[in-house]
Amino acid sequence: MKKICYTIILMFTFAIAYPQIESSNSEIVLSRFQKLYNESQFDHIYANFSDHAKASLSLKDTKNFLSQLQTKFGTIKKMDLLAYEGNFNVYKTELEKGVVSLFISMDGKKIGGIYALPYDPNKFAETKRNITPMRLPFKDEWTVFWGGDTREQNYHVVVKFQQNAFDLIIQENGKSYKTDGKTNEDYYCFGKEIIAPCNAEVAYAVDGVKDNIPGELNKMFILGNSVLLKTNNKEYILLAHFKQNTIKVKQGDIVKKGAFLGLSGNSGNSSEPHLHFHIQDLENFNKATGIKCFFNNILVNGILQKDYSLVKGDHIKAD
Repeated sequence: MKKICYTIILMFTFAIAYPQIESSNSEIVLSRFQKLYNESQFDHIYANFSDHAKASLSLKDTKNFLSQLQTKFGTIKKMDLLAYEGNFNVYKTELEKGVVSLFISMDGKKIGGIYALPYDPNKFAETKRNITPMRLPFKDEWTVFWGGDTREQNYHVVVKFQQNAFDLIIQENGKSYKTDGKTNEDYYCFGKEIIAPCNAEVAYAVDGVKDNIPGELNKMFILGNSVLLKTNNKEYILLAHFKQNTIKVKQGDIVKKGAFLGLSGNSGNSSEPHLHFHIQDLENFNKATGIKCFFNNILVNGILQKDYSLVKGDHIKAD
């Protein structure tokens, strides 16, 4: 098996094409690739390469590469997204005779690059999830603007410490503001109460950062007014972009689930009033990894969910 894997590595490395930025069609590209690969339609796979990919790899080399992979490992049974590396999606790819990590980049509806390595279960460990039970950090109905596991659903996924973050707003009739959205007060969520999602200790609290004019960003103080909570399970929960001078907790405070933290605002790297929420495994943002968050007993689009992780477009409210 080691000899086979080594051979495949050389082939795949030779097969690398110049990667392009992933588009919203990644699921379509992946489904088509798997179908054509299993049907041994390697010419059709090559036809779906971008111009950059074709410039670095010939049809003959592509067919050799894919046919040898299929000969040694068989057809693809399952592909699960593991991580993002640069412009590549990394898939745990289960084949008939083994498992590889398959790296694919997307260029619109084309394949912009492809290579593989032997699957290492320790390199891309399964995403951690929260142990501490969580409630939503507000009482009203909010909407998930960014949330989920793919780049299409959640632009945060490419940042290690906030890869499972949510950006949350309030919408009515599909809009987050009442009239023209030129002032913070025009946004439905501006000034709404934000509460503790669980029992925790306040690891830090920052206040005093001025709220932005909608459409402008404060890149000097990225998180703006924010609170970092630490649970007994050593999970660190970040709530960011509070309204200036509204945070009512300080470092070292012990808060109970549902305790008032402050008001939703538009401070920091924020283009409009919203709440940023995520969990990470360490206090140090430079070393932390995001933890996937599941909430208990919430209404999602009017339906009760008991252990649920939010996805872009969900309308959510505490039960």
